[in-house]
Amino acid sequence: MRIGIYVSTAQAAPLERILAGFRRAEEWGLHTAWAGQVFEHDALTLLALAGRETRRIELGSWVVPIQPRHPAALAQQALTAQLACAGRLLLGIGISHAEVIAKRLGLPFRAPEPSLRAYLAVLRGLLRGESGAPTAAARPLRLDFPGVAAPPLFVAALGPQMLALAGRAADGVAIWLGGPNYLRDFAVPRLREAAAAAGRAPPRIASGLPVLVTGERERGLAAARALVLQSSRLPAYQRVLAREGADAVEQVAIVGDAEAVAARIRALAGLGVTDFHAIPVPLGPGDAALGRTLEVLASLARSETPA
Repeated sequence: MRIGIYVSTAQAAPLERILAGFRRAEEWGLHTAWAGQVFEHDALTLLALAGRETRRIELGSWVVPIQPRHPAALAQQALTAQLACAGRLLLGIGISHAEVIAKRLGLPFRAPEPSLRAYLAVLRGLLRGESGAPTAAARPLRLDFPGVAAPPLFVAALGPQMLALAGRAADGVAIWLGGPNYLRDFAVPRLREAAAAAGRAPPRIASGLPVLVTGERERGLAAARALVLQSSRLPAYQRVLAREGADAVEQVAIVGDAEAVAARIRALAGLGVTDFHAIPVPLGPGDAALGRTLEVLASLARSETPA
């Protein structure tokens, strides 16, 4: 299982501090580092810059919404970032949420699975250097990036239709807030079934969860709840938590001492998770929790062999 970390771009952090986060992730020996795409820095631009600052670590977007970007524009940006990363980009995309796309960006949010399916078909071809047409009325187009390999394509998926699509058509799936019950009983079986029906190997499964190494468990759980409470209220994540059997979002957070945190992360590999994506939970100014969390993740990265 690959061990990775989310590099925060929140609170208008200076660019150099963000890039230092990617360098630090590589120095600690982690396998992957991820950047989010919300209303802060552009993820793929950051990853292109981070690719020039690092040499080994895979760099992923978690995740780029498809609605604001024409597939040709996204393919151009992704291939440019892939070139800057020397082939280490993981392109994570998704449909986001109606609350973001329709209510904040004012864009249509309808027929999510068919929309993503059609988008994927065009995007994958363009990333591979093939000709494709975004619509039936458009003439085929092709991008000119000789010698640049298509990055692995991850799809954000939570519900049955998106999980099936990811199993059939993606190189990886990005799952946020899915605890062990949800993964074991709901997500992983659907991914494997869809992949088998399509005659292909199952995609990489990236599981993203809040993580905090601390001896103050109750305080740590409260901090985890505060970190993700707003996003966890979105309907898609509420359904994930319901399928987990969780009454509160902090119940899926990985919080505890070093041994307990390492054990819970290792257990995810037994459920089929190939990539663990840690979102470090800040405990407070001056607290050493981030360093302790990084130490555990680095130790896991040294002991885990990427699948």
